[in-house]
Amino acid sequence: MLIVINNVSKVYPMGSVEVRALDGVSLSIERGAFVSIMGRSGSGKTTLLDVIGCLSRPTSGEYLLNGQSVQALSDEQRAIVRNRSIGFIFQTFHLLPRQTALMNVALPLFYNGVAQDERHQRAEEALQQVELGHRIHHLPRELSGGQQQRVAIARALVNRPEMILADEPTGNLDSKSGAEIIDLLKALHRQGQTIILVTHDIGIARQAERRIVLEDGVIVEDSEER
Repeated sequence: MLIVINNVSKVYPMGSVEVRALDGVSLSIERGAFVSIMGRSGSGKTTLLDVIGCLSRPTSGEYLLNGQSVQALSDEQRAIVRNRSIGFIFQTFHLLPRQTALMNVALPLFYNGVAQDERHQRAEEALQQVELGHRIHHLPRELSGGQQQRVAIARALVNRPEMILADEPTGNLDSKSGAEIIDLLKALHRQGQTIILVTHDIGIARQAERRIVLEDGVIVEDSEER
């Protein structure tokens, strides 16, 4: 099992009040799965994704990634796990505006100490994988929103991660570009990639194999899509 979460809660202090973003969540996700996480604003879906992505520590409970307790890791060790094992895709792309598509994609490899020639080769391969091999030397401002998100997906893939976490990846795109991004994620899943997708769109959520619905920090539905 790739991910095992047992009775995880996440509490944020807000002055004299505590906000319980997650409240005793338990789930497991197999390697190679395609899972969507749904919920209204404030339901805890992004908090859950942050815990899975080692961006946030749970207040209580247990998170095992590949059988290893994540909360037992130091901040530095968690950063290494994030960089080597997890690819992130965000709604707002987070591309460096003055760097080409190639350089944006190669950036995670730089932090991993990969030599320049290999960085560029692997970044170009990742851009080819998302059908942007002809745009590798373009700056973000020279690309459409859909193309910028493809660059972000290539960046998420370049370290050959064990899973991709996508937080509202179509939120800033028109319907045609959004559908193309979902088709790309489905193609990556068919190739064996583990994908966990946060969305508020039921139509997008139903593209996954499994749908988890959160409400007030609690899982209220966990179903297989047909």
